[in-house]
Order: sequence, then structure tokens, then C-alpha cells
Amino acid sequence: MNQKKLHRTVETIASQKFENEEAMLIKVLNQIVENEKINVIGGRLWKLNADTKCYTILYQIGAFEKLTPDFNIAIDDYPFFDLIAKERTILGSETNEILRSKGIFRYSASGVGSKLKVSGKPYFEYLLALNSEHINEEFKLTLNIIATALTSQIKQRRYSKSTNTLLADIDKARQLQKSILPEHEYNFSNYELFGITDPAEIVGGDFFDYLKAGDDSDRLGVVVGDAASKGIAAAAEAMYISGALRMASSFEIKIAPLMKRMNKLVNKIFADDKFASLFYGELSTDKSGLFLYANAGHNPPMFIRADSDTIEYLSITGPVLGPAPKANYTIENINFGIGDVLLIYSDGLIDSADGDFEPYGEEKIENIFMSVKHLSAKEITYHLLNDVINFAKNGKYLDDKTIVVIKRVK
Repeated sequence: MNQKKLHRTVETIASQKFENEEAMLIKVLNQIVENEKINVIGGRLWKLNADTKCYTILYQIGAFEKLTPDFNIAIDDYPFFDLIAKERTILGSETNEILRSKGIFRYSASGVGSKLKVSGKPYFEYLLALNSEHINEEFKLTLNIIATALTSQIKQRRYSKSTNTLLADIDKARQLQKSILPEHEYNFSNYELFGITDPAEIVGGDFFDYLKAGDDSDRLGVVVGDAASKGIAAAAEAMYISGALRMASSFEIKIAPLMKRMNKLVNKIFADDKFASLFYGELSTDKSGLFLYANAGHNPPMFIRADSDTIEYLSITGPVLGPAPKANYTIENINFGIGDVLLIYSDGLIDSADGDFEPYGEEKIENIFMSVKHLSAKEITYHLLNDVINFAKNGKYLDDKTIVVIKRVK
């Protein structure tokens, strides 16, 4: 399942009204097990008891023998609790005899919520353990995204009870974010580029940038990023990532190592419920129109060749930035011919919904994009943005929207 779609699915369930956060976690766990696309057949929710220094079973679901309601595991008996605090999600072989007697031989566990100190060491408030027929690295990424989304929702619930908005500070944040965005229009070698960001709130988590690279500026980096969630927290993450990329562009760093460094930075600097998708592509003065790119969990951009009636998608080449600090990223490429057009966009376009909560969707983007491919990069951008805005003008769901169009003109 697409990582960003999975995050949105969990976020949608968790954003409903609940009596408390435990009820929210239980509801999400039930929905995850019922969703066949996520490939989860059961799970358990554990809660940390700092006073007794143990995790106690809070809820369990699935076709397997259940533990007693008061069953707990002492922190000192399980060294892997320390590992979860560092890596969030781990896979392993079960050693507890009682759990093995219930048929649990392989486990996957991920930390959820804030970290509390027990005997001077940090431990997550909750542990989410999911059962699947395929407990592997791919499933680990799935559990990582679920735990990240749940942690974010828990923190948002807590913040909403105590947040007082300071309008002056928000206005300063808006001005600061505006200052880091480049001019909309940009010309490089044989290409014209046009980009725009439309935040859902005063500030947002989307950003784009054009980065000169190489000693002779013979390459141009094109960046589109989307920090998870909305508002000031997302804007801060977006500004940090954008600034880090600008600094990196002054060095001769190849794309794959650059993406790995950005991933480690996001994991290290931001709270463990934060992540971002990022598309980075590089144009050059090469006559063949070579375009190298890496895609960290971002919406696959759409590419149309001038003489074609079909759309090519630029695939994802690695996970979103943040949750998996040791992740690797691969590089792919395409070649621009004269008249070819590339559309890079954030998920605010496809997720924008009308009054009936019907999302705009990829199909509408494809149809508009195909119909205006002969126009300039600027005209293509505004046709798309205006159509999405008109579609969602009576809708209640808003998200940041970013579009960057690259067209080879000679």
C-alpha cells in the first residue's frame, strides 16, 4: 500500500471524535485489521506503566488465543524495549514462553506516543504489535508509517487542548516561509519552469525550489517537498528541509547520497512523528535532455512526450524522509525531447474534495494535463490549479497544493 495513502487512511480514522486517545488507538487498530490492503491479520496494543516498570496489554484483536487482560511484560526482561526507543520499529523472534504458547513466534512492534523516562531511560507510552503473514522489511515500513501517524494524532489531540494562537507570530512565520520560496518562473538552458504553492492555512508544509548545481551552474536541481500534517509545525519542517537542500547544492553531492543525508537529518532533527515526502530531479545542459531524479515517497510526477497521448509516471525510488533512517534511495532517469512536459505536484491536488467529499483524484489531473500540454509551463500550471480550486470551492477539506511544471522548449 502506498505509504502516503496509508498515512492518510490512519489519519482519517484517528481524526474522528473519541472519548480519549486509547479509544482512538483501539478504533484504528480494528480498522487496520479489517483493511485487506494493509495485510494485517491481528494485533495487540500495550501501554507503559512507569510505576511498575512494565508494559500491560491494553487491547488485542485477531484470530489467535488471547492473553489475560492483566498480562504484562517487565521492561528489564525485554532488552528490545530499549531498541524500540531508538529505532521506533523492530522485527524479531519471540522469546517469552507465554507468548510462544499462544502461537506468537515472530513479532513486529512499534512505539507510539511520547517517550516517558523509566529508571532514566526513555520508553514509548504505547507499543503497537501487528500480526501479518509476511513479517519482513516491507512490513516494518508499513508499521512505521502507522505508528508515525498515530503518534502525530495523539500529539495533535493534546496540543488542541492547550493551544492559543498568536496571530503576530503566525504572520511572521508566513512572511519567513514566503521568503524561502523562489520566483515562480525560471528559465534554464532549453527548459522553462513554473512553480507555485497554495497553502491551506496561513503557512503550510509544501515547498518547491530551483537549485543551481555544478561549478559552472550547468545543472539545475528541481525540488518539490511535502511535510506531513499542516500549519506551523509542517512549515518549520519544510523550511528546514529547503534550507538544508540549498546548503547541499553548493557541494558536489550525488543525488542518492544527498537523499540519504536528508533522510537522516529529518529523522534526527524532528520529532519521531514527523516525516516528509521529497522529489528531487536534476536538469542539465546535456543535449540529450537527460533528467536524473529520486523520489522519496512523493506522488509520482506525470511525464508527457510531445508526440504521445499517454502519460508516464516517475516511480517512487525510496521511502519518505524520517521514519527509516537507514533507508536507501535509487536514481532513475528520463530524457526530455522538445515539447515534452513534466508535472510535479503535491497530494493536495488529488486530495482536494468537493462539497460531497469527492476527491479531485488523479484522473482529472491527467485529463487537464493532457489537454493543455501544448501550452507554456505557466499556463499549464494555472489551468491545473484553477480547476482544482474551482472543484473544491464548496468543499470542507483543504490541503496545501504545490505544482511545478518543466517543459523543454528548444
